Amino acid sequence: MPRRGGVKPQNIGPDPIFKNRVLSKLINRAMKDGKKSIAQKAVYAALEQVKEKTGDDPMKIFAAAMDNVRPQMEVRPRRVGGAAYQIPISVRGPRKDSLAIRWIIAAARAREDLHTFAEQLAAEIIDASKSEGLAFKKKMDVERMAEANRAFAHFRW
Repeated sequence: MPRRGGVKPQNIGPDPIFKNRVLSKLINRAMKDGKKSIAQKAVYAALEQVKEKTGDDPMKIFAAAMDNVRPQMEVRPRRVGGAAYQIPISVRGPRKDSLAIRWIIAAARAREDLHTFAEQLAAEIIDASKSEGLAFKKKMDVERMAEANRAFAHFRW
């Protein structure tokens, strides 16, 4: 991080097929070793499987999954008088998307019941759109932790 100025967020272009910036971020996050074309194929295959399994528009399902996984509150550690308190703070807009994408990708990779990453991602997107799955559970855990530490909210400044 620079000492002065600040970090300007990079402008990520939309993906080539659906023209969606959030989907482009998902592709970039799913990428391993800089192999973007392989990540694109996997994500598009996952969306195709979502379309086959649900019979609905895959972008609607993906948008519903993102809405269900985006956190509203999180806890951040703050040192006050030698003790570290977990202080609940509302999540900023861009961070909501990045956390949701990170949790969906991690939950898809953690699935061991399916073989390919495309199948795992499709199953996780469908589960997240129904408010189920590991990514939704992670969101609920983070928000539950923030609710449990609401007594320390006065340390926020």
